[in-house]
Amino acid sequence: MSTFSETIRTLAVEEVVEDRRVRAALGVVAFAVATALSAQVAVWLPWTAVPVTLQPLFVILAGALLGPRLGALSMGAYVVAGAMGAPVFASGGAGLPWLVGPTGGYLLAAPVAAFVAGVIAGREGDLRLLAGLVLGVATMYVGGVAQLAGLTGQGLEAVVAAGVVPFLVGDATKIGLAFFVVRSARWARSKRS
Repeated sequence: MSTFSETIRTLAVEEVVEDRRVRAALGVVAFAVATALSAQVAVWLPWTAVPVTLQPLFVILAGALLGPRLGALSMGAYVVAGAMGAPVFASGGAGLPWLVGPTGGYLLAAPVAAFVAGVIAGREGDLRLLAGLVLGVATMYVGGVAQLAGLTGQGLEAVVAAGVVPFLVGDATKIGLAFFVVRSARWARSKRS
């Protein structure tokens, strides 16, 4: 059994594509697609115009795993694809109206959030990783709250109550999951070296 699990682990972390540029391009596309798929897992809450989705998980993972530039590029590709009409936003939404609507601030902040997560998480250190993931999600909150405030004309307290508070527990769970995924990937990379 130990030999089997070791073989599976070795195959899982083996670099199938050797060219660094091709791996980078595949990573960018994979995270853009994963983010699009995660947006389809949407729960609409009656007291806010912003749905609960799995998107923040993939935004911060893109930054932490691909690095700041490629993570931001991946999320930029996701946002541009949706703006151009691909049904990649929550519940199959698409088009420019999504970027100027209640969820637009979160979407437009996604590339910046991936960049922030990647820069702060760096390549080593659990505390840096955790800080990067938390600040990546916080960056999405800032974008979302800013746009919600502009659209609704409500005060900061009301906008935070509708655009941040309902998502805190779920996003904390996503941050925890992302932490363990990135930590495992780093462990696997160090064993390979």
